[in-house]
Amino acid sequence: MNRILTALFLSQFGTGLLPAWTDTVSDSEAIATTRPQEMIVSDSLTTKELEALLGPVDAFYGFWVNGSADLLERAIGPDFTDHTLPKGRPQGPEGPAAASRAFLTAVPDLKVSVVQRLVVGDRVVSHLRFTGHFTGRFQENTGAGQEIDFIATDIVRVSDGRITDNWHLEDNLTFLQQIGVVTD
Repeated sequence: MNRILTALFLSQFGTGLLPAWTDTVSDSEAIATTRPQEMIVSDSLTTKELEALLGPVDAFYGFWVNGSADLLERAIGPDFTDHTLPKGRPQGPEGPAAASRAFLTAVPDLKVSVVQRLVVGDRVVSHLRFTGHFTGRFQENTGAGQEIDFIATDIVRVSDGRITDNWHLEDNLTFLQQIGVVTD
């Protein structure tokens, strides 16, 4: 695990809760597993422009698989703004880092599928599917291997080789129901 991410995790959770994902998925594997199943690209983009847009986006979704601070740094800029910031999550690069730590602690075998991606101008829209098993901890709850399967949608803006803005919507209700925090 990256030194920065390790230090952040250890400062929050200590050594006894080091998650199983710490060294299991390399950055290149994480990116490879999140390649889109379908991609629709505006005809107005050149190959060079498309590559510049997709580099940080690919790193961003790879980051959600393994929590790599290196991928996060490649993905988002220091002025990153989350326009749909959940209550309690810090703004800026610290927000995704905190969310990733919490989620990968709960679902260490997390898989992220990019079902489809739309690329237009400086925006990339991705329809995502998250799967895995709740075998870790989420808040005060300990998993018993419950299956996780929910969707999300992201709209990101890319400028100067980094994601600067994100608007996202996750099906958190389904996730919370699947891990038993919310009952039907």
